[in-house]
Formats: sequence, C-alpha cells, structure tokens
Amino acid sequence: MDNRVRKVMIVGGGTAGWMAAAAMAKVLKNQYCDIQLVESDSIGTVGVGEATIPQIQLFNQMLGLDENEFIRRTQGTFKLGIQFVNWGHIGERYLHAFGEVGKDMEGVQFYHYWLKLFQAGEAPNIDAYTLNCQAVEQGRFMRPVDAGNSPLSRIAYAFHFDAARYAMFLRDYAMERGVRRREGKIERVSLRPDDGFIESITLDDGETLEADLFIDCSGFRGLLIEQALKTGYEKWSRWLPCDRAVAVPCAKVAEPVPYTRSTAHSAGWQWRIPLQHRTGNGHVYCSQFISDDEAADTLLKNLDGEPLADPKFIRFTTGKRLKFWNKNCVALGLASGFMEPLESTSIHLVQSGIAKLMSLFPNRNFDQEDIDEYNRQVDFEYTRIRDFLIAHYHVTQRDDSEFWNYCRTMDVPDTLKQKMNHYRKNGRIFRTNEELFNETSWLEVMHGQGLKAEGYHPIVDTLSKDEIARRLESIRNVINKSVEYMPMHSEFIAKHCAAPANTE
Repeated sequence: MDNRVRKVMIVGGGTAGWMAAAAMAKVLKNQYCDIQLVESDSIGTVGVGEATIPQIQLFNQMLGLDENEFIRRTQGTFKLGIQFVNWGHIGERYLHAFGEVGKDMEGVQFYHYWLKLFQAGEAPNIDAYTLNCQAVEQGRFMRPVDAGNSPLSRIAYAFHFDAARYAMFLRDYAMERGVRRREGKIERVSLRPDDGFIESITLDDGETLEADLFIDCSGFRGLLIEQALKTGYEKWSRWLPCDRAVAVPCAKVAEPVPYTRSTAHSAGWQWRIPLQHRTGNGHVYCSQFISDDEAADTLLKNLDGEPLADPKFIRFTTGKRLKFWNKNCVALGLASGFMEPLESTSIHLVQSGIAKLMSLFPNRNFDQEDIDEYNRQVDFEYTRIRDFLIAHYHVTQRDDSEFWNYCRTMDVPDTLKQKMNHYRKNGRIFRTNEELFNETSWLEVMHGQGLKAEGYHPIVDTLSKDEIARRLESIRNVINKSVEYMPMHSEFIAKHCAAPANTE
C-alpha cells in the first residue's frame, strides 16, 4: 500500500514559504509528491529580516546555489558578526563575532587562559584574539581558504541581503523544479469532521484545494495553525518586552561594512544592515515606554542617509505556538512564533524547522511520535534562543530610562539564571544539547555587556603566567597577520559578486 504524502500545500510565500518550497523541491522532487504554494500579491510580507547567521550557508549549499550568484541576485553583502552599541553602558560597544576565539590549549577553552590574565590586568580585551573582530575593525573580508592551521582556513561568515529578492530567487529555483504557484486569497479552511485534520483550503475565486500535508507560512496571522486549528500561543513579553518595530530603508552613503549594527536606545534598539544598493534600518521598541511617533522620530534621526520610503510599522508579540506541528499542519516563520531580530535568528528558525521536518517527514498516518519529537526539538531551540536574547536586555548597567530599569531588574528564566551564575563564578559556559549559540557567543555577549567572571578554570594554573602570556601574544600576532592578508570587504564584493548597477 502506497501510504506516502501525495501533496504538500504551502500557504504563504515570502522568505519562509519559498525557503520551504525550494527545500522540498530539492529533496522530495515532484516524482515523490506534488508541491504547491498559494500566495497573494495583495497581502504584504513583513520583509525586514535581512541579516543571517552562518548556518544559512548549509541551506544554500543543500540547494546547490552558487554563492556569488546568490549575492548578486539579492544585493547582498557579507557579515562577520553583530556590533552592539550602548547595551551595557551608554558609549560602550562590543562585537558578537562569528567563529572561534583564540586557540584552545591543554584541553581547556582558550578564553579561560585569557580570563586569568585579563582579570589580573595583563591582557587586552577578548576581541584582540578574534579574527572576525579584527577584520571588522579594518573593514576586511574574505572567504576561508585552504591555509592549513591558519585562522584564514576557518573564517565564519553569514550574509546581509534583501529578503524580498531572496524570496524571489528561491521562487525561481522552486518553480524551475516543478513547484506550482497559485495566486489567490484563502477564504475558508475546511477540517475533516472525524479527526480535525485540515482537509482543504478554498480560495476567493471559489476553487478548493486539497492536500495531505499543509505548511503554514501565513505570517503573524497563523491562518492554519491558529485560526483554523486553535493551537494556542505562549507569550514571552515579560522577558522580551518590545512589541513593535518601525522600519525604513535609507540611501547608501559609504561602502558597506561586514557587520550588522545594533544600537540600544531609551526604549529599544535600532538595527543597521548594509546592502550593496541601500541600508536597511529599523527601530524595535516597547510601546509601553515610547509612542509610535517618538519611535519613528528616533529612527529617522539616526539614519546614515536619506530615507527611501515611508516608515513601516509592525506590531508583534514575542513568543511561540504551543505546538509547531499540529495534526497535518506545520508552521514555519512568523506563523510559528516570533523573537525579535536581535541576533538574526528568524531565517535560521525557518531553515531549522525545514531541516527537522525533512528528518521526520511523515506518511499519511501522521504518527504522533514523529509530531511530538518535532515539537520537542523546535521548542528546545526556541526557548534557548529566547534565553540568549533575554540576556542582552538583562545583563546591563543602564539606568537611564524606565525601560532599562525594568529589563535590568526583571526576573528571568531559571535556565538563564543558571547560565549566568555558572559563568560569574568560574567563567564556565556549557552548551546544552547542541543549543544554537555556543560558548564563545555567550562569552562575547555576557562579557561585552559587563557580566564579569570572578574566576577561571583551575586547570589553567598548570601553565605559568609567563607561558600563557607568550602563547596569547603568539595567537594575537597570527591573527593580526591573517587580517593583513584579507582584502577590503568592498574590494571582495567588487571582484566576486557585485550586483549589476541596473538592478537597484
């Protein structure tokens, strides 16, 4: 008996919908099942997420995309990390850099050796031992090369790109491989009377479309997962109090830098994402502490160039669905939950959800064990990313506004308390069950925002201070020489992947 899923219906386009369509077109192929996507050009997408983390390379590689073509088609640039300005104290800045920090020694992570000297006032800040930090300081970038044990062999990077152009790029990819696109608005969702599974959707022209598996990429509305299936939503507003954003692109006034910038303001923060043809900007804020007009004014006053459009306002509630996969419906993107783009995780969560779905891809039995395992894995990823974002707000010394007083003194989840206390005592950081952000990411954020470790790993004391200092200086010299070898970011783009001028 052929019990395979015969048709997949993706509801909604945008980045999430077309990522799902492209991945399924590549993996499933239409010989296995029919893939259809329904979207309406009259329904806009949020489309402000333009920064990513290095894991997106795995997605693009799985599709077999040519990276230079991808960058050209999306007006993209490269990203070595995120610069945080005014988060710990006003006037301070640090970089959450991708990639490794220093070089581990004697079976102990590098940063513990650095902590011993730093606490004694005998070593510079951690960024002196981080290739990406030093490259950012000089505006340099290159892809990794085969250079043996050199840091140039292990350069970690991600991308900035125009999200709408990325969706169109993937749309072309998916449709070339047999995905059928249907233009239309959904007027009705019909459930099977016996088990409550989604049976079909009916469009505004009266056509009814059936499928076995439905992918909800309908954005905040959650047309299938919430409006039809009443799945429920867990709010995280008490820990992530920002509930609105205002976004506006502005004219490019300088060569794009290889990092995202996040600048904290009195009731939220502002992103700056450099593309080849323009700069993306937005102000994420808490409406309890600032009005929409004040938020827009703050954003417009802090643009590099002339605004290219009217400010676009977005309302959201941070949190997640109680189930990401309910019956025969899987929610991706904003339909599954929302955490603000502070660490550029939105597109990653789409990618991760797709990967987990493919590993647990169902037959028409929709075995509950598979559904439960999917929900367990995605729930873990969401909650651990949530803790990482909360740390940015909570680990601060700012007391200049009601918003920051609230964030600094709020009670945080026990999982985050444990992580902070463990680090504070002896500098220890543990990555639990392959959570997304690793030890060095937590180090850079906690240390960068003023949470100081009082100790370090005791095994560090097996080496003398002089020996540690010698090794640290050697690592620093290797990093500095490696950065000198790297071309300027703008030069690299011009040579390999500059977008044609007429695509602006």
